[in-house]
Amino acid sequence: MAGFGFFWSVWFGSVGVDESLVMKEETGRAAAFALGVRALLPMHLGVAPFGVIYGVVALQSGIPPLAAIAMSSIVFAGSAQFLLAQLVGAGAPFLLATGAVGLINLRHALYSASVAPILAQLPLRWKLLLSYLLTDEAYAAVIPHLLKTPQSPLAHWILFGSGFALWAGWQLATIAGVLLGAQLPENLGLDFALPLTFIAIVVPMLTDRVRVATALVAALVAVLLSGLPWKLGLFAAALSGLATGLVLRRAKP
Repeated sequence: MAGFGFFWSVWFGSVGVDESLVMKEETGRAAAFALGVRALLPMHLGVAPFGVIYGVVALQSGIPPLAAIAMSSIVFAGSAQFLLAQLVGAGAPFLLATGAVGLINLRHALYSASVAPILAQLPLRWKLLLSYLLTDEAYAAVIPHLLKTPQSPLAHWILFGSGFALWAGWQLATIAGVLLGAQLPENLGLDFALPLTFIAIVVPMLTDRVRVATALVAALVAVLLSGLPWKLGLFAAALSGLATGLVLRRAKP
């Protein structure tokens, strides 16, 4: 019955507390997990269409259906998967594609550094699981809750709920995209979704001059070098943006 109470609390929001200590603990975990799920659900309005478009683009880039679906489970990083699909379609070398995925995912190190003090006492198995589930949307959904109660012993359950909700939705969206992509004509031109998604993420973060300057430099370099093969302009733009931000931060009094 304790296990049933846990899942009932997760999906139906029940937070009733039994007299036993075990039931209290499971109820607390269920409430924290449910909080993470609820915090993430509104983001599926943007994530679901993006996942569908990824599935379509992956198929049109020549990636087999099962490989496209497996990539969503193994890589689990929408922007990196989108870029990788485009690089595969362009015939980019393996090392270049791998480097591009690594570079675009460097931002996750910042998310990890942000939550590391909150999750420092967790065992390794929890850290590995949460590092896998930590994404832009999962982080954005739960960081206000984690910062509000950083000493909470259930903080990792909140992040787990958010990450799992995103993971499950992303897998379903990818499958839908792969099934839809098999019915659509080739060269439909859906790769516009990636820059639009990042514009929506980046613009609200431009809150000071350093960030604005960094974004402008990266955007300018990306446009000027857009003609380079294998998306090399994106490499140069990312490195230019990082260098600009580093220099301006150090020069700032």
